[in-house]
Amino acid sequence: MSGFFSWRRKKTIIDTSMKYLVVGLGNIGEKYDNTRHNIGFEVLDFMAEEANTSWKNVSHGSMATLKHKGRTLLLLKPNTYMNLSGKAVRHWLVKEKIKNENLLIIVDDLNIDLGKLRLRGKGSDGGHNGLKSIAQELGGQNYPRLRVGIGDNFSKGKQVNFVLGEWTKKEKEVLPEIIKRCSEATKSFASIGLKYTMDQFNKS
Repeated sequence: MSGFFSWRRKKTIIDTSMKYLVVGLGNIGEKYDNTRHNIGFEVLDFMAEEANTSWKNVSHGSMATLKHKGRTLLLLKPNTYMNLSGKAVRHWLVKEKIKNENLLIIVDDLNIDLGKLRLRGKGSDGGHNGLKSIAQELGGQNYPRLRVGIGDNFSKGKQVNFVLGEWTKKEKEVLPEIIKRCSEATKSFASIGLKYTMDQFNKS
């Protein structure tokens, strides 16, 4: 007796809700190392080293992957230079099927005192070319960003020199703690969400 067996290929459902794209903004090249504008790169380097994970050259940048409380964090350092950061962000959001709410941009902000953090779910670019590029590529400002205060200790007309300048000796003394808090805020964002992380890290 012959039998007829019908079967249907099972669809593989990928849960992307536990996957996060964390992008540190900065400029590639030795001349930009240790500059205030590259604080995003410094935070991701710290996170990768702490997690003992390595960097790989990928499309539009370098990427490291770490796990935290069941979440997968894709750490991305774009190689597009600051003004074209949005191209790298859009590429990896699409490739990994990650929604905007699971994106976190780590960026310097001279409108905030040195060391203070401001996590927001949306907002203007504040004149920052990296954020401006991301908004253009994503079609809006509705994406989370962690703004890291670098202060505004510069004279009139010296803004660019200040932002692209290296940390002073005094700033370097507090920088490790700033970077550590950014790392903690990033992992908190991925594990307990935007609101509770804002409540915890935006106070100081």
